[in-house]
Amino acid sequence: MTVFPLTGEHLALDLLNTRPSVGDLIAEPAGLAAWWAEEAGRLGPVGEVGDAEVAAVVAVREAARPALAAVRRGERPPDGALRALNAALAAAPAHREVAWVEGDGVLARTVRDADPARRLAAELAEAVVELLAGPRVAEVRECEAHDCSLLFLPAHPRRRWCVASACGNRARVARHYARRKETP
Repeated sequence: MTVFPLTGEHLALDLLNTRPSVGDLIAEPAGLAAWWAEEAGRLGPVGEVGDAEVAAVVAVREAARPALAAVRRGERPPDGALRALNAALAAAPAHREVAWVEGDGVLARTVRDADPARRLAAELAEAVVELLAGPRVAEVRECEAHDCSLLFLPAHPRRRWCVASACGNRARVARHYARRKETP
């Protein structure tokens, strides 16, 4: 079973965090299926996951990384990254649909007409675009642990680690031992 070190952030960051410092958590269909299930409610229904879905999602993730890095620096994203994100969005056009749900009333949702791979890639590309164009993009941080590359949006301005109970504890323990080592 694949364990994802950090979920619940902005969907685009959750996607980027599927490639931590070591390994690729969604390089295989089983990993992508597990991550898709982990993100239930934030993406369309989990469908059959094969090589096409993996390729489509990895393409969006690999375009998102340099685009986000550039925007965080206040620079223009690479043209290739923008082309890849736009291609994913164009491959699954969206339209709004309205329905009546007993007890809830009117429900509006976005529907994408495409095969599962293109639909999933478009949903993720839309999340990336939302983050890139949103007001909080400059707040995105990389975990300060020396062996971690996960990204997060801090809820508190003093947050330094992706997961305080993991990276934060390791950093505090390392500082403690370093101080003890310096003491004669």
